[in-house]
Amino acid sequence: MKMPFVKLALAASLSILCTGVVADTVLRVSHQFPGGKGDVRDEMVQLMAREVKAADVGLELQIYPGQSLFKAKEQWGALVRGRVDMISLPLDYASGRHPEFSATLMPGLVRNHERAQRLNDSKFMDMIKKVINDAGARVLADAWLAGGFASNKECITSPDTVKGQTLRAAGPAFDEMLATAGASISSMPSSEIYTAMQTGVLDGANTSSGSFVSYRIYEQVTCLTAPGENALWFMYEPVLISEQSWNKLNEEQQAALTAAGEKAEAYFSNEVAGLDQKMVDVFKKNGVKVVQMSPEDYKAWLDIAKKSSYKTFAENVPNGQALIDAALAVE
Repeated sequence: MKMPFVKLALAASLSILCTGVVADTVLRVSHQFPGGKGDVRDEMVQLMAREVKAADVGLELQIYPGQSLFKAKEQWGALVRGRVDMISLPLDYASGRHPEFSATLMPGLVRNHERAQRLNDSKFMDMIKKVINDAGARVLADAWLAGGFASNKECITSPDTVKGQTLRAAGPAFDEMLATAGASISSMPSSEIYTAMQTGVLDGANTSSGSFVSYRIYEQVTCLTAPGENALWFMYEPVLISEQSWNKLNEEQQAALTAAGEKAEAYFSNEVAGLDQKMVDVFKKNGVKVVQMSPEDYKAWLDIAKKSSYKTFAENVPNGQALIDAALAVE
């Protein structure tokens, strides 16, 4: 009496085999940035998702923007433990676990987009990527964003302009430099800046040009210090994959994902310089005053940074001085 059921199950199995239906491998991708609103970091992973789908290698990227899967500062831990497959992350957010990562948000270490591109192929980045690899992850696409300062209290140019202001910086190196100059510090991911300024927790903040626009910070400030020719703030925000997830992919899938990462990085490189101008245009349109640091302002900040955050980093971080030297060696 059971034979018809056995035959039915066997027929179904043969049907699946004959039609070649195989479920795609799905990689979950987490990031903190707004989705579908033109944020270049979201666009990078969306582009990668389209590319791997077009490669037809049985691979799909499922993207969770806006901290919908993990909070911003939980993503690194989730990645290296294999709880999420891929992330787009401001790497300095993981400096609590790997203090070397603070070198990727060291005041004045990059200064302009051309130098950022040269850093990608340098001994400095080899050292950073070794820490990433040893922790259980790998870089699929490099990304450096310039940034600036914004305040609803006073334009931030020379170091004395931060005195008495409560500011958000993105990592320990900027925190220490700003505190040395007389600012009070309140730490948080960029996704929380808007609410913190709205509620009076912050007077100002620094973050990337992309985040200033996508998080609508222009609604909460009166003055923006744009990167210009003297960008004190640059941050490395790569697309990363868990080594556990990478090793589960076959060679075709790995090749497709690598190619997608290269296309995303090229797209980002073409877009990133325009983000600075887009930020300036959006802030001006919304009635915000826009200024830039002079060369003298930049030098004054760098002098403070070298006596504070650079010194602390060199003394307390494994290979700290070697990392700084490797970055400064890039022409």
